[in-house]
Amino acid sequence: MSLPLPTPTTHDRHQHTSTGTDNTPPTRSKISGVLAVVACAACCALPFLIAAGVLTTAGAAILEKTLYAVAAGLVVLALGMWWLHRRRTVAEATCGCGGAGCGC
Repeated sequence: MSLPLPTPTTHDRHQHTSTGTDNTPPTRSKISGVLAVVACAACCALPFLIAAGVLTTAGAAILEKTLYAVAAGLVVLALGMWWLHRRRTVAEATCGCGGAGCGC
């Protein structure tokens, strides 16, 4: 004859806590993003620098291409650092019980 299983009254000895995922970008990613915005703003200021006589058109053309490349590189760097930070925090949150020693 089969008997019903008793209702468990004790908790598992490990504390499984869900810390959640940190979706905010790290500081280094924010700084890289701000520098990319500054590079874009400098690129937008080039016509004013030409009109003021600070730059020649040839110098502005070279500087424009350089600023585009720098801004694109900084955006890629910021997004890469954010992705890596998110990947690490998700791995830490889902891997084990924290400091209790019950790992993956």
